[in-house]
Amino acid sequence: MGTLVKAAISHVQFETIHPFLDGNGRVGRLLISLILRHENVLHQPLLYLSLYFKQHRDEYYRLLDAVRSTGDWEAWIGFFLEGVERTATEAVNTAHRLLALFSDDARLIDAQGRASAGMHRTHEALRRRPLISIEVLARETHVAFPTAARAIGALQNLNIVREITGRKRERVFAYDQYVKILSEGSEPL
Repeated sequence: MGTLVKAAISHVQFETIHPFLDGNGRVGRLLISLILRHENVLHQPLLYLSLYFKQHRDEYYRLLDAVRSTGDWEAWIGFFLEGVERTATEAVNTAHRLLALFSDDARLIDAQGRASAGMHRTHEALRRRPLISIEVLARETHVAFPTAARAIGALQNLNIVREITGRKRERVFAYDQYVKILSEGSEPL
């Protein structure tokens, strides 16, 4: 962690990041992920700290103000590192839950017998894009529209996907449990 703290202190100077009244936080959070990537702490800049900071907004602002007014970097970095740890742990837990969901749904599809091949292809497409229209599904899976419609209908019958527009044409389907897992914690405070 010593290298990380040194990297954060040497890279982060909030007043010089973005000289406007609004936007410093977003730019700063983006830079944090990029610094962690640069220091090989993250393999990809996928750490989403904004939710943690939003949930602990008062402490976030209090500690940032302490950095500005008294130079108390240590308290802010401790808070930040706790956020990194919690966010990373939550991301790993979410990934495990998604993998379990994908596996459970694949087994459910396998139980459908011969019809499962098209359903598996559709399931794969939904893993990449959990909100999808039949037209886009057909294009991404390289099948005809009616074939894609049958596969999405079969997944709908298994309660894996749900139609979300309520329309007859240009319908969009959601991989419900996937979207639900990804949305957890992002509700307005």
